[in-house]
Amino acid sequence: MEKALPSYTSPPREARAKGTSVGKALYGILVLAVSAYVLKQGANIYDAFRPLPPHASAALSRCQSINLAAGPSPDFYKRKQSDRYEPGTKTYLLKNARIWTGDKNGTEVLHADILIDKGIIKGIGHVRNAALQAYKEELIDIDVNGAWVTPGIVDLHSHLGDASSPALEGASGDDNSFKGPIQPWLRSLDGLNTHDASYALSISGGVTTALVLPGSANAIGGQGFTIKLRKTSERSPTSMLLEPPYQINSSFPPSSDPPRWRQMKHACGENPSRVYGFSRMDTIWSFREAYNKARQLKVSQDQYCARAFAGEWDALAGQPYPEDLQWESLVDVIRGRVKVQVHCYETVDLDDIVRLSNEFEFPIAAFHHAHEAYLVPDVLKKAYDHPPAVAMFATNARYKREAYRGSEFAPRILAENGIQVVMKSDHPVLDSRYLLYEAQQAYVYGLPENLAIAAVTSTPAEIMGMGHRIGYVKEGWDADLVIWDSHPLALGATPKQVFIDGIPQLEHPYVYDKPSAFQRTPRVPNFDKEAREAVEYEGLPPLEPEPSDAGVVLFTNVKSVFRPVDGAVREVFTAQADEQGVVVVEDGKIACSGMYEACITPSLLSNAKVIDVHGGSISPGLVTYGSQLGLEEISAESSTNDGYVYDPLMQQVPSIVGGDDSIVRAVDGLQYGGRDSLLAYRAGVTVAITAPTHRRFYAGLSTSFYTGALNKLQEGAIVQEVNALHVTVRHFGGTPSISTQIAALRKLLLEPSKGDAGQYFKGVSEGRLTLVVDTDSADVIATLILLKKEVEQKFGRPIKLTIAGALEAHILAKEIAEAKVGILQVPSRPFPTTWERLRILPGHPLSEQSSLAVLLEHNITVGIGIEESWSARNTRFDIAWAALDVGGSITQEQAMALGSTNVQLLLGGEIDAEDVHDMVVTDGGNLLDFESKVVAVISPKRRTVDLL
Repeated sequence: MEKALPSYTSPPREARAKGTSVGKALYGILVLAVSAYVLKQGANIYDAFRPLPPHASAALSRCQSINLAAGPSPDFYKRKQSDRYEPGTKTYLLKNARIWTGDKNGTEVLHADILIDKGIIKGIGHVRNAALQAYKEELIDIDVNGAWVTPGIVDLHSHLGDASSPALEGASGDDNSFKGPIQPWLRSLDGLNTHDASYALSISGGVTTALVLPGSANAIGGQGFTIKLRKTSERSPTSMLLEPPYQINSSFPPSSDPPRWRQMKHACGENPSRVYGFSRMDTIWSFREAYNKARQLKVSQDQYCARAFAGEWDALAGQPYPEDLQWESLVDVIRGRVKVQVHCYETVDLDDIVRLSNEFEFPIAAFHHAHEAYLVPDVLKKAYDHPPAVAMFATNARYKREAYRGSEFAPRILAENGIQVVMKSDHPVLDSRYLLYEAQQAYVYGLPENLAIAAVTSTPAEIMGMGHRIGYVKEGWDADLVIWDSHPLALGATPKQVFIDGIPQLEHPYVYDKPSAFQRTPRVPNFDKEAREAVEYEGLPPLEPEPSDAGVVLFTNVKSVFRPVDGAVREVFTAQADEQGVVVVEDGKIACSGMYEACITPSLLSNAKVIDVHGGSISPGLVTYGSQLGLEEISAESSTNDGYVYDPLMQQVPSIVGGDDSIVRAVDGLQYGGRDSLLAYRAGVTVAITAPTHRRFYAGLSTSFYTGALNKLQEGAIVQEVNALHVTVRHFGGTPSISTQIAALRKLLLEPSKGDAGQYFKGVSEGRLTLVVDTDSADVIATLILLKKEVEQKFGRPIKLTIAGALEAHILAKEIAEAKVGILQVPSRPFPTTWERLRILPGHPLSEQSSLAVLLEHNITVGIGIEESWSARNTRFDIAWAALDVGGSITQEQAMALGSTNVQLLLGGEIDAEDVHDMVVTDGGNLLDFESKVVAVISPKRRTVDLL
């Protein structure tokens, strides 16, 4: 009968964390224990000390290695140069820096010098001349003149290289596998494209390190890898890796050093369910089944090692160490040597994975997206070993059901509950070049300053297991640094220089000096009430505006008033430093604006509702275009959307709607009271212009509506039934071709039919209706200019043409100006998503001018728009950023026009007279300031003042 095996358990986590030295001590203890065990079993002295079989040494080494904790070597800080050091790299001394070090919970700021050499930070403070003499001619001094310096931005969730840009069939689809829901053996490294156009762009935003994860199509999608973004002399994906796990070069890593941290991607909820037709029950069972296989393999390994340590080599004769290449990474998860990054949104999914972690005893590094985590922080605290961090977007939400309860207050609420907060990009979902913007928004809505900066530097570095070398400005850490042109949390903060491994990444950075106010920590509004309501209403607080019940509303302490005048925006009042401006509103109309004495009477005060706006402002309501706002509530849920129009270029249009000559009006599909619409309204966007939802060439007639309305029958709910006629000319995978689309447009304009569509195209040809063509390619834009001339020659009238999208329009700025074509740039900050967007003009610090600057320089009427409904609320920040991007060369009046009157003009809008235009009231600053908060909307048409 076989003897029972002695029990074998892993040493405590705190013992394993001490690394190799503890492992060696443990091995000695085990040898003594084995000897005692052998003697206790009655074995003779000869058996105890007989020579070990040939495979014993390797087996014992292997068994010893499985208990080593992941992490850096105890000798890590003895290094004299980085393992990523490029020979020939210069030594730099950054002088007079204001350094956010990341230390002391992100509160430490030093005024000091930084010496960087051989890829690491060699000194911080005042570096003595004697120490500098050692570098002689190799030393380059850079006086940063008090500029802010932070660690490089760290992105905890990216698909850089795997979902590369521009999106091309041969190189962009390497982030997901569709071969099964459980695939821990896959590696994101194996799909990493070194020619992704995003690397340089992301570096220009200060991003130095990214964790490249597999996508979320699978429950277990595979292993992620951490990369530095700079180009290497080897030019290979492997050379971009930061502390790659030893397994990439050997299935059986050496046991002499602690293993390096590995990364594993999990996903639950909608994504794997949609790909594999799973329910949530199916997905969680697939997790449990996979982890059970891994646990069984772990038990087999532990039993094998118990026998090996007991010297039972006869029992192990002919038995190799139990292993399975497909499951070894999941065994490492259970052994606590893998950072598990979990894509999960809703409470049900978070709870499922927390239970899974406890059932199989593995820690979770972070939940990603996690739009409902802020509602259930106590659930996260029940996870095995420690509460996971939460890696999230700032305001990107409601794009699918799981994200519907997302809140801009989630970061602050989680932080208040002791949960670590990380802001991430999910690049290219959000362009990681602007990852810092996510931290800035989190700060605006209440995340403390220290935690906001940490959320894209030290916190993600710690969560990915790299906090010993990145995420901080500390002696001995990697020389990944960003010199900023302003405070990192100031809107539009732009790198003056970026160092990765001590190598400057910006060859000729273009920046300009910003006012001193940009160097201070921005003031932000108080959102305590809104944050409380977000939790109280489980993510769905009431957003409906509340009309004032007073006939007269008096806004005091007004700093400035901007009003639409003759199709432009003009500043009509500015209070001086010691003055107090007031605005009197009677029955929804501004009756007086100016100095207190000129507008106020005792009788007026007795009947007025008085609101102090603390140096705030009054501005025209903003206008949004480019998304399906008003035609969708949840973009991924077809039952909440208007749906797609028929395209006669691709299919036969039913005769019941008029056949191929029918035309669709967006006004007929409007949906009111949507959360994105109401959030936009509460952020100063009072009008949305929306074209019918379409997949390819044919769209229809856009409409404009009031974002604060709750139904179509409400007074003023429809601002303009028909705005413009819309088509799209793009590369749709080759069908229909660009030339086919242009041929169709030429026919429709030069020979309009007598049907419904023909009448509207005739209106375009005769100059009565605006034609909006959605395209980006400069080649298509050139063709459209020629077509415009052709139509004008035939009909003898100028036609009104607006190009929307237009990310390559800057190439033809002179020709566009001469042809009197308007431009709606969508999005306002360009990104090379597709080939026809490849030739973007990125702006500072990569180019001297932005595309908007070039267009404005040629006196082209320009507006900006958005691509997704959730971002309508950020229009005011988009405008402010655009103004900064053009180098401060435009006034605030011109900036506001980019997102208001210009948009209406370009889309065939009927510009309201000055006294009937909706006006937005902000507290604490004007509409373009981070520090301001929208508190009211003055609506002359509806004769109300909505209090927000």
